[in-house]
Amino acid sequence: MLKLFQPNKIFSITSKAPKYVLFLFIIVLSVGLTEALILSPEDYKQSHSVRIMYVHVPAAWITLGIFSAITLLSILGYITKSKNFFLIAKSLAPSGFVFNIVALVTGSIWGKPTWGTWWAWDARITSMLILALFYGMYLISWRIHEDKEKIFKVSTIITILGIINVPIIKYSVDWWNTLHQPASINIFSKSSIHSSMLFPLLIMTAAFALFSLLIFLMKYNTELIKIKNKGLDRL
Repeated sequence: MLKLFQPNKIFSITSKAPKYVLFLFIIVLSVGLTEALILSPEDYKQSHSVRIMYVHVPAAWITLGIFSAITLLSILGYITKSKNFFLIAKSLAPSGFVFNIVALVTGSIWGKPTWGTWWAWDARITSMLILALFYGMYLISWRIHEDKEKIFKVSTIITILGIINVPIIKYSVDWWNTLHQPASINIFSKSSIHSSMLFPLLIMTAAFALFSLLIFLMKYNTELIKIKNKGLDRL
């Protein structure tokens, strides 16, 4: 099964994929923005400022999803000794970090009209900031370590420590008194958010996921080209 992850076989697919992903991204983003900015209703309390949700929430979801994927890939790479798992994780990290920053910035912008302040050391805000620090440490570790075997170990340790923060982010609103409201979307029970807001939220999440995939493919293809130029056929 691991033979399917050989660079030559993967590059034949990933080198052609970005243009199709970009096309889908533009379409889905156009639909999402139309729904979020025009068709969705304003909130009876927050008015039009609630529309920041359509950027803030998907960005936060993508951030958590990518870090979870990076952790899983790092552990699999360490167990199987397949370096390509680490390469995929490394290629995913930049977009995850960017969306983490987007989530923090849009949360701050949203917080000003809602809470009356740009920043508060709220449990969820603080834990998201800590996750951004783990993203930063992960990305920096790939730049400062030249020993590949060492970077595989160091990056895996960083992700394992960082993943502890993910459930803290998720359940912080339930464990502590925070400024954030409890989750409005529940998989196993009825969601409290109205469908007129849920639909554009899901569309924007799909758009952000496609953007993350696009950035990943561009980064991953660059890494594969570097490997090919070095004459390495296997990872």
